[in-house]
Amino acid sequence: MRPLGATGLTVSGVFLGGAPLGSMPESFGYEVTEDDAIALVRGILRSPIRVIDTSNGYSGGRSESRIGAAIAQDGGLPPDFLVTTKVDAMMGDYSADRVRTSVAESRQRLGLDHLPMVYLHDPEFHPFDRTLGAIEALLELKAAGKLGHIGLAGGDVHTMSRYLDLGVFEVILIHNRWTLVDHSADDLMGQAVASGVAVVNAAIYGGGILANGRGSDYGYRRASDETLDSIRAMAAVCERADTDLATVALAASYRDPRVSATVVGFTRPERIDSIMGAVGRRFPPDFWAELDDLLPERHHWLDYS
Repeated sequence: MRPLGATGLTVSGVFLGGAPLGSMPESFGYEVTEDDAIALVRGILRSPIRVIDTSNGYSGGRSESRIGAAIAQDGGLPPDFLVTTKVDAMMGDYSADRVRTSVAESRQRLGLDHLPMVYLHDPEFHPFDRTLGAIEALLELKAAGKLGHIGLAGGDVHTMSRYLDLGVFEVILIHNRWTLVDHSADDLMGQAVASGVAVVNAAIYGGGILANGRGSDYGYRRASDETLDSIRAMAAVCERADTDLATVALAASYRDPRVSATVVGFTRPERIDSIMGAVGRRFPPDFWAELDDLLPERHHWLDYS
């Protein structure tokens, strides 16, 4: 357990990512039934993982609804457990009214009167000036006690930096930008820490390739040949150290002192034990330096400029 920046919240170093719980076969390659999702969440409620991260828009709200059903079946949340969510635009609408509706929908689906952390989600896909009302609505909802803290969740680090400059966000959630083969978020993470803003790191497997070494896409796009070569070389280093890419991808994020928590999406209960093993794993003295030497050049990162 560790503090989440200056929010006053205490969280586990690993969060369960809720995106797969609503079933997203187009993204994850397999279906997840409602019963399986509920069973996993109920198992998480009894595990060392004490936070589930979801979003209003995941599978049209099914992720939140299934989490809410699990919470209800379990008789409510344990006092040390948090569910964080995100507001999402609807058909291009990211107005203040849409944000209020998004929060109301999330509260109803999750069965929670109070949301401890709500993120502005994916603002890079909308004109900056058209999201300012959304931010004002989040601040109003916080003042009214409907939510506890306000975060910023997105991809493009340059856009994220612009929003962080507003000085209203307490946590940033990044994805695909701080992994074994991409350090696009380096400056953004430094900016956040210097401002007292907590960093939550998601999509540490780059869409799956850093979990299994297979495929040719990284961060939802075709990876460069150099990135693919780096992944293969890193996999060989892991094998020599009697470990694997998935374990190391999680351990790399977990050990970074700038990262308050790492989000891992999974749907199989047996993954809980493997995740706990990954964060407790010890590595040879030169292991991390050897991996650092295999990091692709900056122009191969997602947000190089």
